[in-house]
Amino acid sequence: MKPGKMVRPAAAPRRTTGGADLGKEASKEARRLAAVILEVLAGARTPLQAAEALQLSLPRYYQLEARGLRGLLAACEARPRGRQADVARTVAALEQDKARLARDLARQQSLARLTQRVVGISPPPAAPPRPAGKKRRQRKPVARALAVAARLKQEAAPPGDSGMSTSTATADAEAARPGRPASP
Repeated sequence: MKPGKMVRPAAAPRRTTGGADLGKEASKEARRLAAVILEVLAGARTPLQAAEALQLSLPRYYQLEARGLRGLLAACEARPRGRQADVARTVAALEQDKARLARDLARQQSLARLTQRVVGISPPPAAPPRPAGKKRRQRKPVARALAVAARLKQEAAPPGDSGMSTSTATADAEAARPGRPASP
């Protein structure tokens, strides 16, 4: 090859329109049926002659003709442009992400354990296994914030200005806590 000459890549196989490669992937029976249906639609045969040529009953021929026409219509529907979302491809990508995240988690956990050892912090104790039949009682939520807010208001107000005594503020804070009966 001479310097300066460009080599063209091999051309992709050309698609032919019409009949050269049409139906090569279909079975012999399917090609025969399609040819007879096209002859009937073109007017070269009657449906009765087509049914006799295919050795079918006339109602069965009409069923096959309708199925063929439905296939033709479906093939003529407009297709969306571009690459379409493929469920298998999406699942594979999600599985790869899951595997990567699992590796990252293991790496971060080992780094945390190593850091705890270097600093001298003992790792948190493992949670003891719960007995099989017992359920843990759910803790009632406590609104501690209301009690703290009442205490802060009491401390921030100058004495004698609020008109609220210390015992009243504490009683209000206790009454605000859920699960506690309000005192009269």
